[in-house]
Amino acid sequence: MRSEQTCKSAPERLLYNSYFHPVTSKMRIRTFILPPLAAVLVLAVAPPAAHADKYEIQRSITVTARGAVAAEPDMARITSGMTSEADTAAQALSRNSQSMKEVIGGLKAAGIDPKDIQTSSFRIEPRYARAKEGQASVIDGYRVTNQIQITARDLGRLGDVLDNLVSFGANQMAGLTFEVSEAETLRDKARMEAVANALRHAKLYAAATGAKVGDVRNISEGPVSIWASPTSIAMRKEAVPTERGTEVLQASVTITWTLVSTAQ
Repeated sequence: MRSEQTCKSAPERLLYNSYFHPVTSKMRIRTFILPPLAAVLVLAVAPPAAHADKYEIQRSITVTARGAVAAEPDMARITSGMTSEADTAAQALSRNSQSMKEVIGGLKAAGIDPKDIQTSSFRIEPRYARAKEGQASVIDGYRVTNQIQITARDLGRLGDVLDNLVSFGANQMAGLTFEVSEAETLRDKARMEAVANALRHAKLYAAATGAKVGDVRNISEGPVSIWASPTSIAMRKEAVPTERGTEVLQASVTITWTLVSTAQ
């Protein structure tokens, strides 16, 4: 082992003393003590006492309410058509096309505006014979279906329109719905009523808790629905009786208000 005397150069002697005699070493070591990081962060984010009121939880109230407007339908949509069958697709299509020409032509002759007649569905599909046990089904013909939607704007003549469809050869009645032509305008009235109901309830609840309603913070609209009275239809030779009933257009809204203390 080397001794201090064997260290010839000054750097060697300095290195020897710093390692074997740290107390008597002439090297100076400075120690830096850093404050805890958490304490610094707390001081940085902690609000002054004078502004503590800004960090109070703001109270709010959320109310969901509905509005409704009743209206009598003034128009109807009829879905009807023709289904034809034949041994080949070409034959079925030819029969169906000829029948639909007669149906559409008869409707126009009866006073239905061409713009109120629209094709809603058309399909060609194979017709299968009933399979014998243990055998696969086989195609024995084809079926063509053509449906149109008719808009009836004069409900006083609706029964005649339905009767004409049968007389002109239509063999399908897929549906009948009644509508209100000014539905969107009436729905806006239902929305206004929903907002008024929500505000009335919010004021009631706020007053019961010693507060008052402040500014609106959020508004969201719920699904809009239409309730209609049932309609029955009977396909008969005489004019078809129909009952349009009444439609109820509903709107729902959810609103959040800030609650303000009455002491302020």
